[in-house]
Amino acid sequence: MSKVEESVEVEVPVRAAYDQWTQFETFPQFMDGVERIEQRTDTLTHWVTEIGGARREFDAVITEQIPDERVAWTTVGGEARQAGVVTFHRLDETRTKVMLQMDFAPEGLTEQAGDKLGFVERKVAGDLKRFKSFIEEHGGLQTGGWRGSV
Repeated sequence: MSKVEESVEVEVPVRAAYDQWTQFETFPQFMDGVERIEQRTDTLTHWVTEIGGARREFDAVITEQIPDERVAWTTVGGEARQAGVVTFHRLDETRTKVMLQMDFAPEGLTEQAGDKLGFVERKVAGDLKRFKSFIEEHGGLQTGGWRGSV
């Protein structure tokens, strides 16, 4: 398994950052290579991705969700193996640090080479920067939010 850790500071309150992150269907708007996410239950999502020419479909289960603090997940089937957590840290009334930690299993020589060359770290950093732009351009007004706990 490989690991990646990245973070970004966003100019929105922690609740806005957290609530937007729980709107998984909007991920394709800021995550490169994510074509579609369907939220099938409160804890099950279905992902369709195409990254570096490799198209994958897989399910992920939310294993822990605490409003305004964290969302953790693991894949449970399909063509990808990963687990991770995103945490939200209040810096002040209008700023939040979003931290993402993820373990993943690169498959095949191409993915293994891309992992060793830092492709995944750059992709995750870019996704977080696009999340920052996405939420800040909306003035901190999230497209929805789920306040339940898992």
